[in-house]
Amino acid sequence: MPDHEHPTERTHLLPHLAHDRRFSAVQQEADAESLISTHVSKEEQLLAATSIGERLPYNDYTTIDWLHDLVKDSFRSRIVRSQRGIRGTLASIFESGQGWIAAASIGLLTACVAFCVDVAVATVSDWKLGYCSAYILSNRENCCTGRRPLGATKANLGESCPSWQMWTEDYWKAFGIYVGFALAFGVASSSFTMLTKSTLPSTAPGHGDKDPRSVKGGEQGVVGKSMYLAAGSGIPEIKTILSGFVIPHFLDLKVLIVKAVGAVFAVATGMCLGKEGPFVHISTCVAYLVGTFFPKYNENSRKMRELLSAGCSAGLSVAFGAPIGGVLFSYEEISTYFPRKVLWRAFLCSLVAAIVLKALNPTGTGKLVLFETNYGISYSPIHYLVFVVLGIAGGLFGGAFCKANFLWSKHFRKYSIIKNYPVFEVFLVVLATGLLQYPNPMTREPGDTIIKNLLVDCRGGSNEWVCQQEAKGNKTKYVGWLVYGTLVKLILTTITFGCKVPSGIIIPALDAGAFFGRLLGQWITTISPGIFAMVGAAAFLAGVSRMTLSLCVIMFELTGELEYIVPHMTAILVAKWVADALEKDGVYDLAQAVLGHPFLDADHAMNLVQRNHDTVERLIPPKQTMRDITVDVPQDNKVTKWMLSEKLNKLKERGLMDAGLVLVQDGMLQGYLAEGELDFGLNKIGQEWQGTSRIRLLGEAEEGDLDLSSFVDRTPLTVCAKAPMEYLVEMFGKLGLRYLCVVEEGSSKLVGVVIKKRLVVYLESLKE
Repeated sequence: MPDHEHPTERTHLLPHLAHDRRFSAVQQEADAESLISTHVSKEEQLLAATSIGERLPYNDYTTIDWLHDLVKDSFRSRIVRSQRGIRGTLASIFESGQGWIAAASIGLLTACVAFCVDVAVATVSDWKLGYCSAYILSNRENCCTGRRPLGATKANLGESCPSWQMWTEDYWKAFGIYVGFALAFGVASSSFTMLTKSTLPSTAPGHGDKDPRSVKGGEQGVVGKSMYLAAGSGIPEIKTILSGFVIPHFLDLKVLIVKAVGAVFAVATGMCLGKEGPFVHISTCVAYLVGTFFPKYNENSRKMRELLSAGCSAGLSVAFGAPIGGVLFSYEEISTYFPRKVLWRAFLCSLVAAIVLKALNPTGTGKLVLFETNYGISYSPIHYLVFVVLGIAGGLFGGAFCKANFLWSKHFRKYSIIKNYPVFEVFLVVLATGLLQYPNPMTREPGDTIIKNLLVDCRGGSNEWVCQQEAKGNKTKYVGWLVYGTLVKLILTTITFGCKVPSGIIIPALDAGAFFGRLLGQWITTISPGIFAMVGAAAFLAGVSRMTLSLCVIMFELTGELEYIVPHMTAILVAKWVADALEKDGVYDLAQAVLGHPFLDADHAMNLVQRNHDTVERLIPPKQTMRDITVDVPQDNKVTKWMLSEKLNKLKERGLMDAGLVLVQDGMLQGYLAEGELDFGLNKIGQEWQGTSRIRLLGEAEEGDLDLSSFVDRTPLTVCAKAPMEYLVEMFGKLGLRYLCVVEEGSSKLVGVVIKKRLVVYLESLKE
């Protein structure tokens, strides 16, 4: 089979066939085998002879079967290692090394994309204020210091900078130009994002189980909502994908390009967002595209997700120059499944990304550390009180932000003018941002420049604007700017996160925390206020995202301040405790809820079910549903095609896409046939069989049979109906199941089926 025909998880389940094609009576069986070989991978065909059955490529918005893919990979690995001779030896060597090759390739390509984005962002952002007459594509800092990407760092040329030309010296004209450029960049970014609009099928399960009068979805199931694949940070969607959920086209090359270009213009607007979140999405896109060149990953969704987890680490590595933090971020915040081999490959991926980015030198400094500081002073035990106060403030901000942004997304964005015209929302937010941020000289700069300015140490006689203000006897106006900056960042971040542009929450949260920390440091003169800005930034981000270990390491790598790891740990942990008390879910979890993606977090789920005394029978579908999805197979193991077609229509009406039929004989469970395989078998393999034809579901096939038994899972996992709900959560969470059959206590007869989406809906009801 040619490489371009290899099925992947995004391969259409029912490819187009010419309408005039007809099976002859003699050709039916041969053509059925040909169809299967065309749409089912070789490893899957080998599984047809086993009790677990073969599977088609996963359809859109289904959950993958982790156990099935594990066995499938074992079959593939045994085939490779069974080869003899030099060719077999080389195949085995490549088998062992392709994961490392893929990880290194991901790191290399991610760094190249990040270099282009970093250089473009720095240049385009400064166009709101002026331009470099010596080199129009240079940003202000490089124009005035002689720094160049891809080159060595030159000496600082001093304060005078004749090469940098402001658009105008008039304040109000400069104000108007600033806002005008910002609006143009915002509209451009949002317009690019509109190119990735995708209409989703229904992802919320259970409407057909709850209301028999619900609207039928016909052939396409229940109509879903629209989604802009390049909008936001992409982290909530990536978490959903890594948990085993299939989101079509989310990691395509088109999305990667739009995300990169859109992020450049979005950050250039000056809105309260950052490019660091989108970098995670970009690196995951790169990981997916690289994985398609390796059959080991391309044809196995479980293995692909291992590669995606490793790829995520490169995103944070290039975003912050934090290779170790990137690995820990992927482990702590993103991945659901993270074995040690993934940890090692993530380590290599993040390392290569950092090495290549440092060599490319996008900032022109020749350094990987973004906000390098050297305070040269330690802290006293009394300062722990200040760090705790910063942690409390960060937790209050994080909890309040999560609640406010969730309510803003649920209510304000439901208005038709905002929902139907997302570019208009971006226009309004950019306008508000420009009008509120330009008057304050501290918020006029891009987000990463703001942090750099607020972390500065003024004890060495720096000429920075911040140091000049703090050296004055009367600092009332300066303190007012700090208060103003803190409040503006809090408000604008709340209304910005979730706009239809590529955006992240990390830099805005760091900005708000740095403002508050610098403000608090004005009354504590024993050590540099920049220290409190640094710790405050970490605390505020911890309150928003609930990151702990990875955030502490990221802050160390960002600033190079090993001395202040303990203050960071203190503030981060306090911020998490306070934020959890206000709102249990972090910003990414709430974003998943707003987007409606089914996601099962085993730890959170266990905390929810432990508060109740429910048993598994709580999730058994209604009797009518069970009648619709149960096939009572006669002793000859055959049923009519007409009956299966009726069952398939019932499944499509429910719109779940993950459902299937349970096969029973005398009430005892015999197997499970998923909806996708049933649809393929009836409408493709068996399209020329008459409705009265009998289809084999169990047992050995005979000549002339329309045989679907190879698609039947004859080893479905079961659980007793009286088992505590904790059993169900553990089995779905740890084993990665798509469905679980429920049997009666004592008799072991089938009484129900629970699919993963149904469990997710139940858990959501417990939260409410």
